[in-house]
Amino acid sequence: MKIPFSPPYIDQDVIDSVSESLSSGWITTGPKVKALEELVQEQTGAKRTLCVNSATSGLMLSLKWFGVGSGDEVIIPAYTYAATALAVIHVGATPVMVDVEDDFNVSISAIENAVTEKTKAIVPVDFSGWPCDYGALQNLVTKVSIRDKFCPNSDKQKALGRILLLADAAHSIGATYKGRNSGTLADLTVFSFHAVKNITTAEGGAVCIALPEPFDCGSEYALMRLMTLNGQTKDAFTKTKAGGWKYDIVLPGMKINMPDVCASIGLAQLRKYPSLLLPERKRVAEFYVDNFRQYDWALIPPLRGQESESSYHVFALRIEGITEVQRDEMIRLISEKGVAVNVHFTPLPMLSLFKEMGFKISGYPQAYANYSKEISLPIYPQLTEDELAYIVGSVAEAYSCVVLEKEESEAGI
Repeated sequence: MKIPFSPPYIDQDVIDSVSESLSSGWITTGPKVKALEELVQEQTGAKRTLCVNSATSGLMLSLKWFGVGSGDEVIIPAYTYAATALAVIHVGATPVMVDVEDDFNVSISAIENAVTEKTKAIVPVDFSGWPCDYGALQNLVTKVSIRDKFCPNSDKQKALGRILLLADAAHSIGATYKGRNSGTLADLTVFSFHAVKNITTAEGGAVCIALPEPFDCGSEYALMRLMTLNGQTKDAFTKTKAGGWKYDIVLPGMKINMPDVCASIGLAQLRKYPSLLLPERKRVAEFYVDNFRQYDWALIPPLRGQESESSYHVFALRIEGITEVQRDEMIRLISEKGVAVNVHFTPLPMLSLFKEMGFKISGYPQAYANYSKEISLPIYPQLTEDELAYIVGSVAEAYSCVVLEKEESEAGI
């Protein structure tokens, strides 16, 4: 049996939506993008939503909008994909890495200890779709001792009057925290619509705006949109209208807009996300929970609690009592059975770029502990129960070969 890790969900509705976009004669940013922004806004409850060409771009845009740059620090978890840190580096700021907790998400106490007068933003990451503790994060950024350290150096920073809470929610569209949807839990929230995400536009992302007063979120949306289009006062769609050719460049923007042909994929998927795609991902996760529960070595990832529910983006199974080498051997054996699995993620301090910047994994023990025994299993709507049973059996067989048979051999049994 061959089981891929994360194929995109492409049905006839998606194909028809893309065909409609192609047939319209307009494929770059236009009405499809606007419709996707409005649908994300409707499903999340965000005040405004802006689509961009990637989540990385969305993070960069958000930091630039807030005036983050050279000499500034941005706190991020050490256990995340590289894009979280690269977005900080690309705007000229310094990433400050902190450790995570057993639930994979960033340690609030570690963040508090890392705040300095240079800190301009905190970027919590909703690992695998499990929301961070946004109540604790909001309390932290509004805490008097933390606010007193904040040294604003831009108009946006002065207006907010505190550290920006910018959620890297690449995994968590559809997740909830205390009855609120991901997209409304931070000042700005960035989703990813990359090919392997719950909702895809092939490549893409979205920035959800939920800024407090005195900000007008409509005005900030307009400014950010301008920033995605080279600072040009008219987008290409508007310029095609009769007499609409005149434009101006009013700020040094980027070119990170989403095309309509990409938005058309996301539109078709998002329309059935609450009723079909998200429930099907949950079905897969619950199958794993029910079937791995029999094994005392299987550590089930956080999926649902009294206050939070995951978006079921990654099923991050951890194997109790194994080493990194044993985990890698298990992955090799599982792969030989035709099951594609993954690891989320190699902690940033273990990657060459960040090692060269002086980061050492020894300073992030929980990040390493999570990583060294983690195996990400396939989780997507198309999986059948037979395929899921085969995956569970392949993992159990690999554990038996790597751990149990080795123990029996060493014991002379």
